[in-house]
Amino acid sequence: MKRISLFVMAAVAMISCSKTYEAKQVSLTSMNDSVNYALGLVNGAQMKAYQLRDDSSEATVTEFIEALERGYAGKVEELDEAASVGRNIGYAVKSFETKGLVENSAWPINEKVFFAGLVGGIKGDTTLMTAQVARDYFQMQYAASRMDTTGTDAKTVKAKCSFNASVVALNSKMDSINYAFGIMNGSEIKLYVLAQDTTGEDTKAFVTELNKALKSKITNPQIVNMGEQIGKNIKEQEPAGLIGEPTLTTDFDLIKQGFINGLKNYEEQMTGDEAGRYIQTTLASIKYGDTKGQGEQFLAENKLREGVQTTESGLQYEVIKMGKGPKPTAESTVKVHYHGTLIDGTVFDSSVDRGEPISFALNQVIPGWTEGVQLMPVGSKFRFFIPQELAYGAREAGSIPPYSALIFEVELLAIEK
Repeated sequence: MKRISLFVMAAVAMISCSKTYEAKQVSLTSMNDSVNYALGLVNGAQMKAYQLRDDSSEATVTEFIEALERGYAGKVEELDEAASVGRNIGYAVKSFETKGLVENSAWPINEKVFFAGLVGGIKGDTTLMTAQVARDYFQMQYAASRMDTTGTDAKTVKAKCSFNASVVALNSKMDSINYAFGIMNGSEIKLYVLAQDTTGEDTKAFVTELNKALKSKITNPQIVNMGEQIGKNIKEQEPAGLIGEPTLTTDFDLIKQGFINGLKNYEEQMTGDEAGRYIQTTLASIKYGDTKGQGEQFLAENKLREGVQTTESGLQYEVIKMGKGPKPTAESTVKVHYHGTLIDGTVFDSSVDRGEPISFALNQVIPGWTEGVQLMPVGSKFRFFIPQELAYGAREAGSIPPYSALIFEVELLAIEK
C-alpha cells in the first residue's frame, strides 16, 4: 500500500449534521439481538475511549453515525486513487486550519504557501528547495518545536490550491516550514500517485477533490471515513453471517444503536467490557456447543459411578491412593505429577509422560485444581473430573477447546511452602 507522509486522512463524502442520535435502551429478545447490540456497543465504547477522547461532541457523533448509515446503504462515493488522495489531503489541511500544521498549535498553516510547495513538489520545481532539503528542514523544525511551543506571530491563511506551480516569497520561518511541508508531500505524491499521469488528468482530479474537501462541512473526516468503512464492511459481510458466524444474522439498527450508546457512555444494559466478553463467550458457545453438552452429559453419568465423589462446586474426584501427609492450603506451593486428558482420552499435557514433576502455587491454577489438590494429603493420588466452568470455560487453552471438561490424574509429591 502506498503511503503519503504525515497525511493519514481518508476519502469521505460531504454530509450535514442535521440529525440527533439519542442514547437509549433497546429491546433484546434473542441471542442474535444481543450480539448485534454488543458488537455496536463495544466498538462505540472503544472509539469513545481512543479516537474521540479529545472530541466527542454531538456534531462528531452525528457525523460518524450518518457515515455509518451511508456506508451500510452503499452510498459512499468511490474515487480513483489520485482523487482520493486529493480529498484526503484537503480534509487534512482543513483540520490544520484549527489545529495547526500537522496538529501543532504553535504552527498556523498558510495555505497559499503550503499549496505552492505542494504543487511545486508535484511539478518537480526545485527553485526554492529540493524534496530532501525540505524534508531535512521540516524534520529539524518539527523536533525543535517540541522543545518550544510558544508559537509565532503568524496567522492562519486560507487559500485555494492552484493547478499550476506558483512563485512565493518565504518571508519568515513559518513560511519556510509551510513550504517545506508542501514540497515533501508533493514530491511523494508525484512519486507514488501521479508517476503515470502523462495527460495531467490525474493531477487535475487530485487538485479538484482537494479544493472540494476544503469547502466541506465535515469537522472530523477521519471519524467520518471510519464510519463509512465500518458500515460498508457490515453490509459486505452479511452473506457470511454476523462476525463471520453463519447462524447469526445482521440487525443494522441494533448495531447502530449500540454504537450510539457506546459513543455516549450509555451503559444501562451492558458496559463496553461486558459487551466484548458477551460476544466472545457467545461465539465460543455457538462453535463449541457440542463440546459443552458432551462434557455435561459425561459428568452427569460419571458422578453415578461407585467411588466418585462430588463437591458443592461440581468438582468430581475419586481416590486412587490416599496418602498420610499434610494437606496444602490455597496459598501453598506444591510439587506434583499429573496426566491430563479430554473426556475422549486425548492427552493434552502430562508431566508423567515428560518424566519430570512440576511445582506451582495453588492460587495460580484453574479453580478445579485449586480446590481439588487441597483435598489431597501428601502422598495421595487422585483422579479429578473438572467441569468446564472450573477449568478454562470459554477460553481456548493450547489444544484444549473452549468449554471442555477435563480429567486429571494427580499425585501430590510434596508441599514446598
